[in-house]
Amino acid sequence: MVVFLLVLVVVLALLGGVHWYVWRRLVRDVTAPGGLPRRIGTAAVVVLPLLSLGALVSARAGVPFPVQQVIAWPGQMWLAVLLYLVLALVVGEAVRPLLRAWLARRAPAPAPAPVVPEAVPVPAAATEPLTETAPAAPDAATATPVGPETPTDVSRRLFVSRVVGGTAAAVALGTVGYGTYGVLRGPRVKRVTVPLAKIPRAAHGYRIAVVSDIHLGPILGRAHTQRIVDAINSTQPDLIAVVGDLVDGTVENLGPAAEPLARLRARHGSFFVTGNHEYFSGADAWVDHVRELGLRPLRNERLEIAAGFDLAGVDDVAGESEGQGPDFVRALGDRDRARAAVLLAHQPIVVHDAVRHGVDLQLSGHTHGGQLWPGNLLAELANPTVAGLERYGDTQLYVSRGAGAWGPPVRVGAPSDITVVELASKQA
Repeated sequence: MVVFLLVLVVVLALLGGVHWYVWRRLVRDVTAPGGLPRRIGTAAVVVLPLLSLGALVSARAGVPFPVQQVIAWPGQMWLAVLLYLVLALVVGEAVRPLLRAWLARRAPAPAPAPVVPEAVPVPAAATEPLTETAPAAPDAATATPVGPETPTDVSRRLFVSRVVGGTAAAVALGTVGYGTYGVLRGPRVKRVTVPLAKIPRAAHGYRIAVVSDIHLGPILGRAHTQRIVDAINSTQPDLIAVVGDLVDGTVENLGPAAEPLARLRARHGSFFVTGNHEYFSGADAWVDHVRELGLRPLRNERLEIAAGFDLAGVDDVAGESEGQGPDFVRALGDRDRARAAVLLAHQPIVVHDAVRHGVDLQLSGHTHGGQLWPGNLLAELANPTVAGLERYGDTQLYVSRGAGAWGPPVRVGAPSDITVVELASKQA
């Protein structure tokens, strides 16, 4: 509990510091004190992080689902905008002095001060009394007026702040807007050929449609599911593998959003394994629900596919806290190793267990490919493979970037995908 509180304090302090920095650069440095723009900007920097916090905790706090949907869009989107605002502003710190120096060089040189000839004293008349005359005050009508602040004089700093801040805001909003469009338009279909030595000639060209990380929730709903179903069915796969993180919410709230999955079509059926987010959302209830929709859950079990290979699935490692983690012995312990084995497992990190149990191909998701650059750098620290196909011993691992998004419905540098894995027999 103490560690949790310490982490919470550090996170809150970090978020507070980041928001202060954004307020300073985008509000204080570019607006007049006491003006309406400054008041609006200050209010936004206070309200938006509160909405983000609400969007993150509302589900676990039992907030009604319609309220979750209302706060999810602004709260989650602000997190993505904040990321790219900070990155752009940090780059702007290096640009700021260069821009000021450039403006200073372009400013016209000040005119030289006029040379006033030295006055020659004139002797006073003998009869004229000597009096001391004070210098005359300048006439207000002829005094040189002080002009308004301009970018080339005392307001140069304000001009630079507005240029850098405005550019950072435009870059952040443009990046997030394009990343949102990429998610809402639906995933694109990728095709990958995987040669397997043990696959018989009869299974050459067998197509497995792999989809992961759909993340149905307050933002991505039924229309998102329907786009995914349409994309999968258009590939006419032999088998469909849904490899975890289908939902972020309960069956009660998201059951209708998942209903289009009942229209998935494949010659040898559709299969499902749990991801870590199922265990945040009621894994057993979702397993029962997807079974009702026509998908077959594989919970540490294996079956023989008529084409000539074994298909196995294991529960996600997050289930260990509920006594439902992956059990490779149960799923693969007594199989005929002369047959090829394809394993469905949500997280790539179990690939080393797959190697020990003679799996030929593991299909996973979980990483989102990083989802928001530079998140891929963090994902590489926690996963053996972030996206794509790699080999570990005699086991090949394919990791999908996923078809949805967690948190902000935004992807940058990691486009969503559905992958058709085509098995290739070396005997063909």
